[in-house]
Amino acid sequence: MWRDLATASRTSDPDSPLLDDHASDGALELLKYGLKKSREERVITRGAPRVDPEVVSGDDRKVVLADCVDDREWLQYKHNGELKNDVPGGHFKTDATVTRSKGVWKVSDLYMHEVGSC
Repeated sequence: MWRDLATASRTSDPDSPLLDDHASDGALELLKYGLKKSREERVITRGAPRVDPEVVSGDDRKVVLADCVDDREWLQYKHNGELKNDVPGGHFKTDATVTRSKGVWKVSDLYMHEVGSC
């Protein structure tokens, strides 16, 4: 999911066909919302987040994950190549639920806390 989002963020494309490969339901809507917002602000994102999720709980249909995402190398830029702002990025707590439907695992719920939350 994060790779798909990083790829779509390069052009701020909320309609990227990659997004629903690994995300569904509320998580997919959150990804699209963020990309729509970036498009409205006329920014793109370069780089990629660093993730290292841990399993909190799980069974054969659902897995709950927790992570401290590092977005210091995943920054927003204006179309002229300048950084959107002088905020260097940071670490933020992320909670996700991955569900299995029709034999396919997708992130269905995603909550990204504020930068500095971990």
